[in-house]
Amino acid sequence: MFESIEGRPAASLAGKVAFITGSGRGMGQAHAVLMAHRGADIVVHDVNKDWAEETGEKVRAIGRKALVFVEDVADIEAMAAHAKRAESELGRIDILVNNAGVGGERTGIEGVEPDFFDRLFGIHVRGHFFLTKAVVPGMKARKYGRILNVSSMWSMTGHHYGATYTAMKSALLGLTKSWAKEFAPHNITVNAIAPGGVWSQMAIEKEGLESFTARSKTTPLGRFAKLEENAALVAFLCSDEGAFITGQTIGPNGGHAIVGI
Repeated sequence: MFESIEGRPAASLAGKVAFITGSGRGMGQAHAVLMAHRGADIVVHDVNKDWAEETGEKVRAIGRKALVFVEDVADIEAMAAHAKRAESELGRIDILVNNAGVGGERTGIEGVEPDFFDRLFGIHVRGHFFLTKAVVPGMKARKYGRILNVSSMWSMTGHHYGATYTAMKSALLGLTKSWAKEFAPHNITVNAIAPGGVWSQMAIEKEGLESFTARSKTTPLGRFAKLEENAALVAFLCSDEGAFITGQTIGPNGGHAIVGI
């Protein structure tokens, strides 16, 4: 058991409000559930109503508040309105996790048409850029904030078949570094995770269980991540224990990609 910080359990999120995009299932839902267990109220967002409501129910079952929004993250006006409502109803937004994405939509350059490119950009980059813009003023006013961008291992290594997806996830890393410096005077940290393979329903549905299982064994640690492992990293970076970490990208990938010094 770690020592407490100012009398609170380690990595506590007690009294915090976290807005998590794409939290209807998979990693986003895992982030929401773990943060709720650690004391946060959750703004649940997803484009799928059934998934979003399911996460909301899980959060409430833990005893935390859940405000559920169903929206396309690329609709920047609607998302800004949801952020405003969340601040009104829950009092503030302390944590923003830019998680929503469409991981399986990859193709070689011949298959990339403008509509395809614009859709991926709207979800991964434009949508999260303007949602962050909507949330940051409240964080500045309170002199406190945690922003976490969910990128991908491929943003650090490249991918042989999916430059569009990789470019969008790489853009999030650029935003992470620049926002970290821009927002630091306001006590707002900005970090990113760049996961490798994760045991999520979306990934298995896209690839098939047999192929996904075989590929997981090529990772140096011999497996892909559990959803809860990535959620624990996100919760740590968004807690007071992570208060001196900003502008960083952490890659929970089991050693599949080892970059940097």
